[in-house]
Amino acid sequence: MATSILRNLLGTGTVFAFPGSMIGAFLAGWLYQKFKKPLLAVLGEVVGTGLVGALVAVPLAMLLFGKGGLMLFIPSFSASAVVGAALAYVLVRALWPVISWEIEWG
Repeated sequence: MATSILRNLLGTGTVFAFPGSMIGAFLAGWLYQKFKKPLLAVLGEVVGTGLVGALVAVPLAMLLFGKGGLMLFIPSFSASAVVGAALAYVLVRALWPVISWEIEWG
């Protein structure tokens, strides 16, 4: 949610950033916590933001604009989620020795 607020304050996001990012982050974290596999977290982010978040954004668009385009939201949310999740995965893999040590030793 903090990232969505920051994106809106910087003028790079819309109100639709909230449902997608919160669902995607939740699903990514839940899958990682359950299976301890970073690739499943990436998949959770893409599915949670790109599909579920897009579905949740449609009623919000209907409320705000009187119309909602699911076929507009899915490609844009999915593209954003794929790029963001891929960048996060590369960063986590690069920092994994430090991250795993911190997790283990606290």
